Amino acid sequence: MNLPQRVPLMIGGKWVESQTEQWLDVTNPANQEVLSRVPFATDDEVDTAIASAGKAFETWKNVPVPQRARLMLRYQQLLKEHHDELAEIICQELGKNFEDAKGDVWRGIEVVEYACNIASLMMGETVENVAGSIDTYSLIQPIGVCAGITPFNFPAMIPLWMFPLANACGNTFVLKPSEQDPLTAVRLLELYAEAGAPDGIVQLVHGGKACVNKLCSHPDIRAVSFVGSVAVGKHVYRTATQNLKRVQCMTGAKNHMVVMPDANRKQAVNNIIGAAFGAAGQRCMAISVVVLVGEARDMSADIVAAARDVSPGIWSDPKAAYGPQISAEAKTRILGLIAQGKEEGAECLLDGTDFRVDGYPDGNWIGPTVFGNVTAEMQIYREEVFGPVLCLLNAGSLEEAIALINDDFRANGTSIFTDSGAAARKFQNEVMVGQVGINIPIPVPLPFFSFTGWRGSFHGDQHPYGKQAVRFYTETKTVTARWFEGDIPTGPNMSITLK
Repeated sequence: MNLPQRVPLMIGGKWVESQTEQWLDVTNPANQEVLSRVPFATDDEVDTAIASAGKAFETWKNVPVPQRARLMLRYQQLLKEHHDELAEIICQELGKNFEDAKGDVWRGIEVVEYACNIASLMMGETVENVAGSIDTYSLIQPIGVCAGITPFNFPAMIPLWMFPLANACGNTFVLKPSEQDPLTAVRLLELYAEAGAPDGIVQLVHGGKACVNKLCSHPDIRAVSFVGSVAVGKHVYRTATQNLKRVQCMTGAKNHMVVMPDANRKQAVNNIIGAAFGAAGQRCMAISVVVLVGEARDMSADIVAAARDVSPGIWSDPKAAYGPQISAEAKTRILGLIAQGKEEGAECLLDGTDFRVDGYPDGNWIGPTVFGNVTAEMQIYREEVFGPVLCLLNAGSLEEAIALINDDFRANGTSIFTDSGAAARKFQNEVMVGQVGINIPIPVPLPFFSFTGWRGSFHGDQHPYGKQAVRFYTETKTVTARWFEGDIPTGPNMSITLK
């Protein structure tokens, strides 16, 4: 695995080194080793990338749909062949353990597989004889240059949510990955070019706030897709919509798991541990709150005991359950929230703040941390911690648990563990959350559905991947047609009705 000393830009099908004076070290969060340096692209470089995407769109939009589908078929095959290589890059720059990194790649491949079916996904509708000898039909057409702004926590999956479907629909794309782990995106686009992607249909730029603002305000960008924090998501949504763009923003989450007294306890505990601490808690679909209903409250000891057996470590250690936090700044923020939870009166049942990994003293390690006696007023509950921290709350009834969840402004995902069909149906019907799991802890839909966070976790109209993403990346043109035969009728039709 040869990592570039300086992360390049991809502009017009060419890998180029940025002329910026602002560079950021890309470090391995397990040991602070500098892997590469990422540029903050200049305004001129971003402008050039957008202009190149606009030029490429003029020809790419007319490429036959089956040819675009065949590109996706070749690409998904290459991604599968390089699956482990991509996972290792993720491990190096993000710190995920190897199995989790492979999952990151695979969930992205699934979306590319979905894009292979683009011909049927872009079929329009036809009605013959809507009036005398008049037919109406709709055409599904691409919208132009689109942009994607992706977070650090899934450097393969989330870019693959975006540019393959956008390209399959006939659009071109400008991708800005997280500046904290950009190397995976570079390899994704190298493989895309190897699959035969024409020059210019995807551009790669790097940067921070200035680059984001540029993409959200540039007049030639038609649509912006974003995944990230609540604060940045709100900014992206406001900026892009004020500049008359289509926007889909997936932002923060506080996901609850409800455990009913009749749940299979061993299964529930195992799922809680994996969903709370997997990926070091750095998932927007992580379970960070468990609501124990009624007699299930005595499961706290079992949860703590299971969490005590979980340890982070380096990616090559098969015993490591998860890796480090992405940065020292992220670790400091999480430790501050843990300290605040203790100050506010939450009972720290398991404290991972002093966790160390032998041989890696500089890693951004935090061990599993579990709080009991948490209330909805505490900051440890109200904030999205985005780390390996689990809050346990008690509820007297399913109704009380549902009310607690519905009172939270974020509504990304939730789940219930129960053996009662009636309880599960009541939960799925009444909970005001976009993605619901029944005896499934992390209910991320497969790509033929859409990722459907609600309320404070999503801003926009159409969600990522699935049929909603095809609608997001396309426009509908409706044609009403008449072909005259024989004598042409005389006299104008002064009515709006068709005759």
